[in-house]
Amino acid sequence: QLDPENTGFIGVETFASLVHSHELPLDPAKLDMLVALAQGNDEGQVCYQELVDLISSKRSSSFKRAIANGQRALPRDVLLDETGLGIYKRFVRYVAYEILPCEMDRRWYFYQHRTCPPPVFMAAVTLTQIIVFLCYGARLNKWVLQTYHPEYMKSPLVYHPGHRARAWRFLTYMFMHVGLEQLGFNALLQLMIGVPLEMVHGILRISFLYLAGVLAGSLTVSITDMRAPLVGGSGGVYALCSAHLANVVMNWAGMRCPYKLLRMVLALVGRAVWLRFSPPLPASGPQPSFMAHLAGAIVGISMGLTILRSYEESLQDQCGWWVLLLSYGTFLLFAVFWNIFAYDLLGAQIPPPP
Repeated sequence: QLDPENTGFIGVETFASLVHSHELPLDPAKLDMLVALAQGNDEGQVCYQELVDLISSKRSSSFKRAIANGQRALPRDVLLDETGLGIYKRFVRYVAYEILPCEMDRRWYFYQHRTCPPPVFMAAVTLTQIIVFLCYGARLNKWVLQTYHPEYMKSPLVYHPGHRARAWRFLTYMFMHVGLEQLGFNALLQLMIGVPLEMVHGILRISFLYLAGVLAGSLTVSITDMRAPLVGGSGGVYALCSAHLANVVMNWAGMRCPYKLLRMVLALVGRAVWLRFSPPLPASGPQPSFMAHLAGAIVGISMGLTILRSYEESLQDQCGWWVLLLSYGTFLLFAVFWNIFAYDLLGAQIPPPP
């Protein structure tokens, strides 16, 4: 009677009046969860199938989310559009709209956000990259295309195929940059995208995503281009950018960030356009590695959809997370054996390390 068109949905107010008028013997906690489910859709409607699942205590993913939402003690006066906020609170509100697709998640994040712990990982990585760049710039008296100085490539941080046994270089190359242009591009994206992501999703998820992109970049280059050295944190940056882009696309209707697709496309292809139309680099030195960028983007798209899907849901409870982790572990294992055995078996002509 309440759903004459057989849509499977009725308004939450209609359902509430039905419960009160007929005194249905439903658990109040389950009713709260059902209301949380109704608030999770755009029109605020109760789904019949979700009601059936609720009564039968089935634990679907939406039901688990409803439990988490129902356990939130969110005051009614928490409004994202309130006026008179301080600078930091306005920034938190901006981050909520920029990163989270669900209005309830935005309000909950805005309400419970604390300044401690601060987003220290992306800030620390960016600061370290700037310090390393300044130290080498002062030492070599060279601020543009530093990699074309012979002493620069002798750094123990640079990845070079002749130094594959020094495993730390597969990660520490992210602190070295070709020159001011590459450093500025990476630092800008790390602060504009990485810091908001870390504020919402936490240091563990974002640091894992960033370092996974960095490591995948160097290992992919070691497989596809055995003669190439590597510097720069672009693998990690592209992992962050592509993860956020995938999250925006998958939750397009719910995202409130302005110019959402345009800004992310510019972020991903801006450097490629710069390299295309900028003056050519000297042929005698290292050239940009597009495989590192591609590997970082693949890591971001694949892992980002899982890591950024819900900022409160535990990764251990997600089946897709374990599939991705197993796939990434398999790639790492293959890359390790490749670096140990393939160079000798294929007779790769490695340039002498500096």
